[in-house]
Amino acid sequence: MSARSAAPITTASPVSFSDPLPSGVDVVIVGAGVIGMMSALYLRRAGLSVFVVEKGRVAGEQSSRNWGWIRQLGRDEAELPIMMEASRLWEQIDGDTGNRTGFRRTGIMYLASTDKEMEERAKWLDVARRHQLDVRAIDGDAVAGRIDTGAGGKRWAGAVWSPTDARGEPWVAVPAVAHLAHSEGVGIREDCAIRTIETEAGKLSGVHTEHGFIAASQVVVAGGAWTSLLLRNCGVSLPQLSVRSTVMRTAPMPEVYDGAALDEELALRRREDGSYTVSALDAHDLLIGPDSFRHLRTWLPTAAKVLGQTRFLPAAPKHYPDAWGTARRWGAGDETPFERCRVLDPNPNENRMGVLKRRFAARFPSLGEPEITHAWAGMIDAMPDVVPVVDRVPELEGLIVATGMSGHGFGIGPGFGKVVANIATGRPTGHDISRFRFSRFTDGSKLIPGPAL
Repeated sequence: MSARSAAPITTASPVSFSDPLPSGVDVVIVGAGVIGMMSALYLRRAGLSVFVVEKGRVAGEQSSRNWGWIRQLGRDEAELPIMMEASRLWEQIDGDTGNRTGFRRTGIMYLASTDKEMEERAKWLDVARRHQLDVRAIDGDAVAGRIDTGAGGKRWAGAVWSPTDARGEPWVAVPAVAHLAHSEGVGIREDCAIRTIETEAGKLSGVHTEHGFIAASQVVVAGGAWTSLLLRNCGVSLPQLSVRSTVMRTAPMPEVYDGAALDEELALRRREDGSYTVSALDAHDLLIGPDSFRHLRTWLPTAAKVLGQTRFLPAAPKHYPDAWGTARRWGAGDETPFERCRVLDPNPNENRMGVLKRRFAARFPSLGEPEITHAWAGMIDAMPDVVPVVDRVPELEGLIVATGMSGHGFGIGPGFGKVVANIATGRPTGHDISRFRFSRFTDGSKLIPGPAL
């Protein structure tokens, strides 16, 4: 494993990629997270020249801070065919990287503590049947046969189980994909923030970065929580907000389940080193800023379902994408917000640590409260209907946006990376992506929220 595997990626992590800027390429990709790197890989494999600019570190933000689930279970039905392809692609990519992504098909369970919850969980089985996906409802005895809670442990009423779902190791997976793409000819530059996207005669002509200009006829913006800020400087509005999610890692401990699972309060995933990634389903915080008010009307119809138990905090820290003092306009010669905050590294909600330890111990009393070795947080880029935007921007020829993965981007990354490559090359996308169109927030369509988990 790489040196980056010991802890979440931050600005203290060493720079791995510092390629010189080319004078021009076919496609510039903004952002070296899972969507950006997967897009780069498949664009290069389609024969295009590609350069990735990253203001901080490869996978420094949400792409290394997520749960590590490669999940088909519970997906929005429009996402599911893309996710099924992504699941197959992850297996291929793991092989291409020399098995350095931590990919394992260990299954995912949505657990139900009551019969009523089980009825709700089982409704998604109709979606699975329509797509011929192997997902099963299992009873409490079957759950107990797969999750060892020990003497006096939690007894669930049942679960919806996807045996072909998988897990990966986010701290190493996306950097491994970056090294793979780089070996195949993709240029990558960390510590290289984009400043402006330039046009000529109404068409995209290239990008100014803090280190110089790159000519390109197409740009893919896959900047996660920073995407709407960059687009706003281009005169393009996108109702994206970001929520903070807290995650923790235990010390290595006996195996209770080798896959990933969640119930109404706790989510966990077995890690390669024998530890667990754990999170609480109510560990999300919305840091209120100007965009929270600017997009309020768009968010209101779906806020109750989308935000759930999300807590509202009065202000984002200085230099965050939606902080009150963050600049919204700048030029090619100006220092940008992207240079002032190389990696979004929010403080975890420390109050959740004790809650998580108690919830874990209540389910696995024979293990007791786990030792927490790391606690971190990430900013999840979310859309009002909990599905992403993956589309060309109608106002600017040559600009493609892939953002708003709403916490589901790690698993589906290869699928949407391939979709982006097909959009850029003018090939059929292979999927119906109309649900992910850019114009759905302005064309009068009713927003239909997807599943939050």
